[in-house]
Amino acid sequence: MYFYIFLVWLASLFGNKKARDLFHGQWKATDGLRTRLPHKTGKQRRVWIHVASVGEFEQARPIIERLRSEHPQVEIVLTFFSPSGYNLRKDYDQVNAVTYMPFATRRNARMFLDVVKPDMAIFVKYEFWPAYLRELHKRNIKTYSISAIFREKQAFFRWYGKPYRNILKYFTAIYVQDEPSAQLLQQYGIENVEVAGDTRFDRVQMIAQQAKDIPQVERFAAGSDKVIIAGSTWPKDEELLARYVATHSDVRLVLAPHEIHEAHLHQIFEQFEGRHVRLTQATINNVDAVRVLVVDTMGMLSSIYRYGHVAYIGGGFGVGIHNTIEAAVFGIPVLFGPNYKNFREACALIDNGGAFPVRNYEEFEAAMDKALEEHETLGKKASDYVESELGATDKIYKKLFG
Repeated sequence: MYFYIFLVWLASLFGNKKARDLFHGQWKATDGLRTRLPHKTGKQRRVWIHVASVGEFEQARPIIERLRSEHPQVEIVLTFFSPSGYNLRKDYDQVNAVTYMPFATRRNARMFLDVVKPDMAIFVKYEFWPAYLRELHKRNIKTYSISAIFREKQAFFRWYGKPYRNILKYFTAIYVQDEPSAQLLQQYGIENVEVAGDTRFDRVQMIAQQAKDIPQVERFAAGSDKVIIAGSTWPKDEELLARYVATHSDVRLVLAPHEIHEAHLHQIFEQFEGRHVRLTQATINNVDAVRVLVVDTMGMLSSIYRYGHVAYIGGGFGVGIHNTIEAAVFGIPVLFGPNYKNFREACALIDNGGAFPVRNYEEFEAAMDKALEEHETLGKKASDYVESELGATDKIYKKLFG
């Protein structure tokens, strides 16, 4: 950990903004809490919830908002590890304080817990920090892991993994997403485990129910009965989509790239050769003249999926696909690239018949043709899968807060 801190500090000196934000944010985290948190009396309850970044925050959010609604007197401290997550949600108004989790050294863990004084700690998905877990255990603070998932390849289950596995015993309970995770832990003597599901499914349903109307996109989609919504795309994804649109004149594409800086947007515009308009310049009058609508702003994708017949999720030709169930909840089939096997929901969608992985353009074209032609039937399979996974929030909440 100290070596990692040194590397972050070194990267910050050489102009890495993310490293600089991380180093300075964590350095000041505990002092900031001293000024923002009121002095805790014996009758107050305080819950500490820790997430890595934005995705894990979305998993914690249904629990946070239900707790805030049903027990408004409970104080909630939310911590992030990632600067991107913290910067996006630092003003989140459903908690009493948002900050970085200080680097996981024994000294930092003691100082942080001395300031926060939580009655309960909740870690989301992949967050397992030995220094904090040991200190929480030493203080007899109930500690939980929610929406966790485990695989054979993780360090816990390697030949050298026993010390890592032992820290899992510090949790009061580990609520895992699926039965294979529970069986794997139990195989190695971790008994404080229960299958509760993934709270992300409840969150995407909430998002779908709150989807906003976007008149320009609605008008654009009305111009075709074959509308593709491509979300969180990268250059390789965009090459496939551009080739498909060029040879299928009856298709319309709403493209929401993962990165929306001007250099990347202009690369996209060049591929579509004047057949596009960017969302910030789109009106209900000019979208009829184009076949590609490029989303050049953040925070709208989850509402845009409702206007499509098929979704393509980017990232599968890189480190991994982005959120598939955010689209599937709207009852549309989903396509993505080959790097999906570490994503439980993507594998399940494929098994259920609501999603299709593709490795090259030939597979992409065949799968897209099929998905557009049979979008109602295939989309129903996708939404049925999401429906079958709902309820994790209720299970976990009742276990933790009665």
